[in-house]
Amino acid sequence: MTGVDEGLFISVSESAVGSVVRVAGGRDVARYLQLRDLILKCSEARWAQARWLLHDDNVKPEDRVAGLLVLLYAQWPSAISRLTLNHVERGDNEGRLRLGREPVVLSNPLAELVLLLVATRRGKAALGDQGTSPWLFPGGQPGRPLRAFGLGDRLRQLGLHSGQALSTALFQLATDLPTAVLAKMLGIHISVAGAWQRASSGDWTTYAVEVSHRTPH
Repeated sequence: MTGVDEGLFISVSESAVGSVVRVAGGRDVARYLQLRDLILKCSEARWAQARWLLHDDNVKPEDRVAGLLVLLYAQWPSAISRLTLNHVERGDNEGRLRLGREPVVLSNPLAELVLLLVATRRGKAALGDQGTSPWLFPGGQPGRPLRAFGLGDRLRQLGLHSGQALSTALFQLATDLPTAVLAKMLGIHISVAGAWQRASSGDWTTYAVEVSHRTPH
């Protein structure tokens, strides 16, 4: 399992599943249900942020796309910063973005927003650049992508905390998709996808024990 995968597994919000680990030994079912409700409430905030980024033209396209990839597709800033133009596929009536082995079909307005980013992206130091960079998020150094830390900082300035937003997105996606599909679509390890699916289906005890046995990095 890669470091990114491990991060996906243990990056749940401290107030939610982190508490599940602490109470796992007591088999407090009522407490598990309360914590599950907390994550679902976080989901409401996630959708509110997604709607804002989808429709607010005052926010830069690169920040909107990056934020939406966290909120809707549980992508780490480090994975987002490595996206290139080759990850974007344009069809006749739809757009696709390859995050894992299987491309994700993008619906509008997100598809239009990604294509706008392809057409208008510019790096900070790319003086005279006419959109020739292969990176979807060009960085301050010619030929290099935007650093993950810088991307994460930009998202925080928008009020989006990647760890919690990503955890909430994974929780929701795991309720809707089979484990294998989730892993292929998001580019995560199959065991990580399985752990999130067990958590989202209410198997908190098994999930908490798995998390408690992992070594934080």
